[in-house]
Amino acid sequence: MAISMTSAAADHVRRSLEGRGKGVGVRLGVRTTGCSGLAYTLEFVDETAPEDSVFDSHGVKVVIDPKSLVYLDGTELDFVREGLNEGFKFNNPNVRGECGCGESFNI
Repeated sequence: MAISMTSAAADHVRRSLEGRGKGVGVRLGVRTTGCSGLAYTLEFVDETAPEDSVFDSHGVKVVIDPKSLVYLDGTELDFVREGLNEGFKFNNPNVRGECGCGESFNI
């Protein structure tokens, strides 16, 4: 099982952690919500838990809990800029469908 980040995503996370002044990386997960069933969660991590899986990508740690890892195996986290908008993009090979608004997905 593996999770990765593009260099653009890693650079953005690294700058955010430096600006924040603390943290070991980011936690990527899923939660039940929306019309398709699942949505991504992304938050800073100050400490990892023993049951967490930790992946290093471009020098940045991506932390995932065991329940989320099943849905996220093989996912690449990217950071994209499109015009005036910027944000994270999840390239998840497990996704079978997404809702019309793009907020949730199903596996």
